Amino acid sequence: MSSVQDLRLVIIAPDSLGTDPSDPDAESEALRSRSLRIGLLQNGCNIVAVLPADVFLPERLAQIAPDMIIVDAESQARDTLEHVVMATRDARRPIVLFTEDNDTSHVRDAIAAGVTAYVVAGMAPERVRPVLDVALARFQHEEGLRRELADARSQLSERKTIDRAKGVLMNRHGMSEEEAYSRLRKTAMDKGLKLADVAQRIIDVSDLLA
Repeated sequence: MSSVQDLRLVIIAPDSLGTDPSDPDAESEALRSRSLRIGLLQNGCNIVAVLPADVFLPERLAQIAPDMIIVDAESQARDTLEHVVMATRDARRPIVLFTEDNDTSHVRDAIAAGVTAYVVAGMAPERVRPVLDVALARFQHEEGLRRELADARSQLSERKTIDRAKGVLMNRHGMSEEEAYSRLRKTAMDKGLKLADVAQRIIDVSDLLA
């Protein structure tokens, strides 16, 4: 299992953070943003880039290929979050969102969309590492479950294909189920193919001759 210190992190943050010192809200967000980055650096995190959430984000993330994404969002986090989720749709990565948005009505939607951890309000630097550790562990666990589900679906599909091919051999050549399976397995071994691939070829030929 990877450590957070081994990961290449990208921070997604709006350009407006801290640009207007006369605005109390902007100043508060800037302080939170600085505290977050200090916490990441103090914990030995490797920050490889800080990017804005714009239309070029998917291409930039594809080029950098980070291991984890930190979203440093303003009080209205939804637009930023949508950009990040869209940008990581084809290459899933753990996403940790830090925001000042106290409206938690869309937290469930954010988690469902792919956000691994959703942290509201300020955070002391020493608390950053545990949050990232938990987010990484959760992401790896969920990815393991996704792979298991995909494998189970693939095995079920292959089993259905093999059963259908056995039916073709049984109907066309008067074989028993055991004989049909043995023919499939021998052909697969002789040709160095997967059993399901041989079964699919038999089905394809049968469909052509039907």
